[in-house]
Amino acid sequence: MSKSYTVAVVGATGAVGIEMIETLEKRNFPVKKLHLYASERSVGKTLKFRGENIPVELLTPNIFGGVDFALFSAGASRSKEFAAPAVNAGAVVIDNSSAFRMEPDVPLVVPEVNPEDAKKHKGIIANPNCSTAIMLVAVYPLHKANPVTRIVVSTYQAASGAGAKAMAELEEQTAKLLRGEKEVHASALPQRIAFNLFPHVDVFLENGYTKEEMKFVNESRKIMHHPTLMISATCVRVPVYRAHSEAVNIEFERPMTPAEGREILKKSPGVQVVDDPANKKYPMPIDASGMYDCLVGRIRQDCSRTDGRGLDLFVSGDQLLKGAALNAVQIAELLI
Repeated sequence: MSKSYTVAVVGATGAVGIEMIETLEKRNFPVKKLHLYASERSVGKTLKFRGENIPVELLTPNIFGGVDFALFSAGASRSKEFAAPAVNAGAVVIDNSSAFRMEPDVPLVVPEVNPEDAKKHKGIIANPNCSTAIMLVAVYPLHKANPVTRIVVSTYQAASGAGAKAMAELEEQTAKLLRGEKEVHASALPQRIAFNLFPHVDVFLENGYTKEEMKFVNESRKIMHHPTLMISATCVRVPVYRAHSEAVNIEFERPMTPAEGREILKKSPGVQVVDDPANKKYPMPIDASGMYDCLVGRIRQDCSRTDGRGLDLFVSGDQLLKGAALNAVQIAELLI
């Protein structure tokens, strides 16, 4: 009989936690017992898993006995507080927050890119930022064929990237404005999101970039084992419900044609090439929502270069799945 595992989902009632539970079920992860943990306000709720109602229990440091995998999506402060007790109890922690990503002894893993790093863990494995994961699924196969030297990326990030409250805010504001109300209030997001967009994702740093933008730089270098990779990112929140999109400009060591790039991506894991602009086929967040694969299209030569060493492409990926819950479950799959 094949082995089964006791799994804990920490932050079970959040947008990513719910996707983790569904992903475990959809991918037939060998779960022997599932524990759901959250803060006091969620205790007593139940969530369905394989037809059974599982109660949400209070997250405390002493609840991890017997847990094989603890999938964390409860924010960095919770991860810092509860990951060590989980590891000490014998669990492998797969953490979706920013708490441990840049720790030198914590692997930062996208299974399509650096699966071998997962095996080097000392109890904790980090999930990258959602935007980084979505970009690297598309960029890394090209990098393997022809080393990438520089990336300029602009993102179009859905409200769901800021959590369930931001998704609700987009709905409420849109409904109010369509009813003719003039005043809408922003609380989950820094600006009004309905019929608007703003270049402000996460907090601003002294260098003028946001934390989210610098995550692209630091995390991509670590995941790709490419410390000299040059990246500049601009992250924009857009009034899309779910799934992030990215316009990516890539510079290579050697020339690469769009046809070559397309052929490489067609054979790459976690990618679907949707690239037929003449028939209005290209990646869109509405199509990527709910999908495990990232959609890649608009693959074209960078016309600002004469040396053929640049490609432009457009990517859409579900940041609750590939950017978070799916990536975490895939990491657990690597370990079993």
